[in-house]
Amino acid sequence: MSSSAARATLIGTLCLASGMGIGRFAFTPLLPLMQDAGLSLQQGAGLAGANYAGYLLGALLCAWRPWPPGALARAGLAGIAVTTPAMGLGEPGLAWLLWRALAGVSSACVLVGASSWALAQLARARKPAWSGRVFAGVGSGMVVAGGVGLVAGTQRWPAAAGWWLLGALAVAVLLAAWPALGDDVPPASASASAAPASPAFTAEAWILVACYGVFGYGYILPATFLPALGRQLFADPQVFGWAWPVFGLAAAASTLAAGRWLSAVPPQRVLGGGLVVMAVGVAAPALQGGLAALLVCAACVGGTFMVVTMAGFQQARRVAGAAPGRLVATMTAAFALGQLAGPLTVPAGPLARALVVPSLLAAVALLAAATVLLRRRATLRPQAS
Repeated sequence: MSSSAARATLIGTLCLASGMGIGRFAFTPLLPLMQDAGLSLQQGAGLAGANYAGYLLGALLCAWRPWPPGALARAGLAGIAVTTPAMGLGEPGLAWLLWRALAGVSSACVLVGASSWALAQLARARKPAWSGRVFAGVGSGMVVAGGVGLVAGTQRWPAAAGWWLLGALAVAVLLAAWPALGDDVPPASASASAAPASPAFTAEAWILVACYGVFGYGYILPATFLPALGRQLFADPQVFGWAWPVFGLAAAASTLAAGRWLSAVPPQRVLGGGLVVMAVGVAAPALQGGLAALLVCAACVGGTFMVVTMAGFQQARRVAGAAPGRLVATMTAAFALGQLAGPLTVPAGPLARALVVPSLLAAVALLAAATVLLRRRATLRPQAS
C-alpha cells in the first residue's frame, strides 16, 4: 500500500505543480518582464482577469457534472501544456487573452481532478495524512515559476523565454502523469460515483462556500501584483525577483507542516486561523512600504493560501459526507468569483498607492470570514468508511 500511496503522492504533486504553480501562477513572476517589454498595468490586469474568468468557467464545468477525476486532470494538464508556451508567441491582444482564459479553465480542471484523484488514492492506501505532500505541489510549482522569473530577470531574458521554458516543463509533467491518471475510479468508491445525485447543500455548506469565496477575494491582490509591486519599489530584479520564490516556498512548507502537525485540529479551525494570518499579510504592504512588508506579505499569504485550500477541501468532506465533489467544485467557483472581483477594485495610478484601499478591504473581509468560521460549530454528515 505504501508504494501505491507514494506513487499517488508523486503524481498528484506533479499535477498540482503544473496545473496551479505554472498554469495559474507563472504569470505573476513573469509580469515584470512583460512590463519591461511594454505591457501596461491595465493590459496585465486584463490578462489576469481573463485567467480568473477561465478559472471560474472551469470550476462551473466541474460542478455541472461529476467528471472522472483522472480524465479531468488529464484534460487540464494538456491545456496547460499548450497554453503556457503559446504565451511566448505574438504580442498583447486577443490571442493572449484567449490563452490565459484557457489556462484558467485548465487549472481549475487540474485542481479539482488531480486533488480528488490523489486523495481517493491515498484514502484507499490508508495514507490520508499524506495529503499535505500532494498540496505542496502548488507551492513547489510556484517556486519553479518564480525561479524562472528570477533567472530571466537577472539574465535579461525576454519574457517569451520564460514562457517557453515553463511550457516545456508542463509538457514533461503531462507525459509523466498521463499513464497513472488512467487508474481513475478506486473500487471502493465505485458505488459512490454511481449514485444518482448528491444531497442538497446544508446551511453549513453554503457558509463554507461563502467564506471560501472571501478567501479568493482576499488573497488575489498579492497573488497577482506582489512582484510587480516589488518592481516599482526596487529596480534590481535580484531584489524584487525573490518575492515570488519566497511566496512559493512558504506555500510548499506550510502544507507539509500542516499535514504533519495540524492533522488533529478540526479543518474548520485551521481554515479560520489561516484566514487571520492571511489578513495580516494582505494588509502589510498597505500599512508599511518597503522590502520587509513585501516579505511579510509573501510569507503570510504564501504560507496560508494552500493550507486554507487543503483545510477547505477537508472540511467539505466533513460537511458533505461521502460525496464532496459537487461542494468542492462549488467552493472553487466561489473562489474564482472572489478572485475575479479583486483586480476590478484596483484603480488606475501608481500600483503601490492603488493597492492600499483594496488591500485593506480584503483584509477586513478575510477577518470577517475567519470570525464566522471560528465562532461557528459545524453540523457534520457521517462519512462512508
